[in-house]
Amino acid sequence: MATVAGTTLLIYALIAVIALVVLIARFKLNPFITLVVVSVLLGFAVGMPMTEIVKSFEAGVGGTLGHIALVVGLGTMLGKMMAESGGAERIARTLIDFFGEKNVHWAMATIAFIVGLPVFFEVGFVLLVPIAFNVAKRTGTSMVLVGIPMVAGLSVVHGLIPPHPAALLAVTAYGADIGKTILFALIVGVPTAAIAGPLFARLMDRYVKLPDYNPLADQFTEEADDVAASHQLPGFGITVFTILLPVMLMLIGSWADLFTTPKTFANDFLKLIGNSVIALLIAALVSFYTFGKARGFNRETILRFTNECVAPTAIITLVVGAGGGFGRILRDSGVSNAIVDVATGANVSVLMLGWLVAVMIRIATGSATVAMTTAAGIVAPIAASVPGTRPELLVLTTGAGSLILSHVNDGGFWLVKEYFNMTVAQTFKTWSVCETIISVVALVLTLALATVL
Repeated sequence: MATVAGTTLLIYALIAVIALVVLIARFKLNPFITLVVVSVLLGFAVGMPMTEIVKSFEAGVGGTLGHIALVVGLGTMLGKMMAESGGAERIARTLIDFFGEKNVHWAMATIAFIVGLPVFFEVGFVLLVPIAFNVAKRTGTSMVLVGIPMVAGLSVVHGLIPPHPAALLAVTAYGADIGKTILFALIVGVPTAAIAGPLFARLMDRYVKLPDYNPLADQFTEEADDVAASHQLPGFGITVFTILLPVMLMLIGSWADLFTTPKTFANDFLKLIGNSVIALLIAALVSFYTFGKARGFNRETILRFTNECVAPTAIITLVVGAGGGFGRILRDSGVSNAIVDVATGANVSVLMLGWLVAVMIRIATGSATVAMTTAAGIVAPIAASVPGTRPELLVLTTGAGSLILSHVNDGGFWLVKEYFNMTVAQTFKTWSVCETIISVVALVLTLALATVL
């Protein structure tokens, strides 16, 4: 814990965030190096024990990369196989034919909403980004128009709709009915995703212009063009099955207690294959056949594909990990607690309190999951003592607050920036604003729902 406290601690944290943005956006410094340097300087400035600063940062990096590095690696391999086989091209063509070229942004929001239900944001992102690249290239549209609806759909289900893990934890903490929570979440989530995704993307596409060349996009589109030229695209059914396989496995894992007796071998096995890393591993192995051997590729070629695709993700994983380290410094220095104290001291309704506490924790830590679960733990005892509050709506306001203002301490911020080839400023204008729109619109719709229930 730091020796500096209260308002001074919050000022130091704000200065650190501003410094990160200026150094990366204005002076073009390497994001990974900048995050490391600013994190260490912040820890020193607020009086953290010098022996603990690096340990705290390393713990944040390790905690973040322990999940994300595996997810990005396996998801990229699955995406590479889908691209090499022409599977991404097949899905892109089918979506374009069904929705029409003028409505591809609605297509991406729809598929993201479905795929994102059981998976963490990062998992859904790496599964869908090859499709987004191919849709954008096929229609000649920007990744702003295609990518923002995709991340909006993923983000809405991440924060609002069970069976997503964070939402499920909030349901348990507040004692909410899961069926009613899902119903209310869909009523709120669908229009929220539409406003923050396709509608907002259509507006921002006029103002945010991305570079013509994106090395990561080329990796996932050039191979599809080569396959398409030889008319050997895989079928739509087998392609969708392979890409949705990890989603299905994660759903099975989350519902394991409904199918089997808890703590039995069968129950443990279903939960194992439902783990996001194992589910992606199984899907990657299946893709070696459906997108590999079945398409005529030999083992040496498949090995080359999987080796080639990992290198471009190295800087992404480093930056995402450093963002996690920065978030850990904010937590261990006491910034998170200081922000929570500000929120809980406000004299507001329980629904607003759930949103405010989640907002403060999200801004401080960068993690929607941490924000939602921590806020639920703080607000639940207060809500229990206040009669008349619908716990299902409290889940929604807490989830909405956990999504606000993604910035430089959030791994999702750097994933969007690097994959979409944006500058820091462009990422703030698109992704950060998109997240804030989701948070505010979902809050307003939930409060409106509370007045009629």
